[in-house]
Amino acid sequence: MKVEVKNVSILDVKADVIIVNLFEGVKVPAGVTGIVDKAYKGVISDFVIKKEKFTGKYGEIYKLPITAEGKKIIIAGLGEQKSFDYVKLRNLNAKIIKSLKSDDNAKTVVSILHGAGIAGLCPEGCAKMITEGVLSGVYDFDKYKSEKSENKVKEFIIAETDKEKYKKAKKGVEKALVIGEAVNRARDLINDSAQYIYPETLADYAVKNSGVKTTVYNKAQVKKMGMNAFLAVGQGSVHEPKFIHMEYKSEKAKKKIAIIGKGITFDAGGLDLKPPSSMLTMRDDMSGAAAVIETMRAISILKPDIEVHALVAACENMPSGSSYKPGDVIIAKNGKSIEIDNTDAEGRVTLADALCYAEELKVDEIIDIATLTGACMVALGTVASGVMGNNDKKIKEFIENAEKAGERFWQLPMYEEYGDSLKSDIADTKNTGGRNGGASAAGIFLSKFVEKTPWVHLDIAGTAFLDNAGSEGIKGAQGIGVRSLIEFLTA
Repeated sequence: MKVEVKNVSILDVKADVIIVNLFEGVKVPAGVTGIVDKAYKGVISDFVIKKEKFTGKYGEIYKLPITAEGKKIIIAGLGEQKSFDYVKLRNLNAKIIKSLKSDDNAKTVVSILHGAGIAGLCPEGCAKMITEGVLSGVYDFDKYKSEKSENKVKEFIIAETDKEKYKKAKKGVEKALVIGEAVNRARDLINDSAQYIYPETLADYAVKNSGVKTTVYNKAQVKKMGMNAFLAVGQGSVHEPKFIHMEYKSEKAKKKIAIIGKGITFDAGGLDLKPPSSMLTMRDDMSGAAAVIETMRAISILKPDIEVHALVAACENMPSGSSYKPGDVIIAKNGKSIEIDNTDAEGRVTLADALCYAEELKVDEIIDIATLTGACMVALGTVASGVMGNNDKKIKEFIENAEKAGERFWQLPMYEEYGDSLKSDIADTKNTGGRNGGASAAGIFLSKFVEKTPWVHLDIAGTAFLDNAGSEGIKGAQGIGVRSLIEFLTA
């Protein structure tokens, strides 16, 4: 589907569908909505508002019948002006386009630049969020369905007559096309079956699709590098672990950052086997890996002045005669010993070695993203992801960029007391402790493998994969973290 912005009047575009808007409580349409209303003899003010009682409540959508010119008009409710923001704009457009994608008479859709009028939002940001919403609205994972879902909308046009707003909106659309595709590709990776996405195929995908120099290390090479913790988690599977290192470097780079994605392509829990209901969607345990791979592909296109190293320790956590066991003591890459208290707390064990590897690269900062703890899901639900780390300034910086990207992260504490449950009688640390404060305890565990580098840890366990349609109307993989990482790296 083609998405673009044109420096024209909305009435001059040859389209099947026209999209305008109203804030809640507006009785007399103004701006572009007012222009469309007058062009069609007051149909919005006299019919939609007065007779049909359209209130403009957020998310309310009214579809007018076909006009004399053969066009449909959609009026979208923006809600209260004071509470309207970029995230609502993206979600609203996802909803609108989802309602049109099976319509044979909606091949070309034209929309006003929502939010850039009396709402006073930045035209670039508005165009970016509209485009991201449109790309989310047409997303569907139907790879294994015999009947594919065809998107009937072939062209989506944002019309803006003001030249300055048009120029800014054009930039927003261009960036959003890269970001939106990255998010949807990450969703595809996560939604795919673990029978097809395992360490080797994930590594192959990164080599072919990340858009940057990618090195894949095999089991023997990883062993030589001292990544015993990572290897221990994967030793119960028939699929060999793979360590993936992706590199992007601008000639003008002034900062060097490592981003690490948890890459458990399937998590059965190991010998501490998960119950069947908890295992059903564990193909999503590589959501962090998908996020960093697709972030790198986007970075290779956007080309920010930065150096980025993306790392994935990819393996499966399976039960077998060769699985690592509760009570085992494993020596991580930095020489610290880990007593395995529970084999289902495996992600942090793989991340331990990845964090050590990142520090050896002498980067300026490290960000890891992982579907790490059920405790974070209990704490924050599916609304926000958790964030922790050893540098409050970097955490704040990340949260601010995530908000611009329309993703929510909430800082959780890492008080020393949370580490008490990790104390071991026979090793430097256990890999897990009690149920209480589990997300923070996991953060404390990871901090033991970051010696000096400013580090931010993102726990997306509750937001990565949803059983019910989320705010953008999508079930399953959400592609969480892609937008925030791109925003942070290109800021």
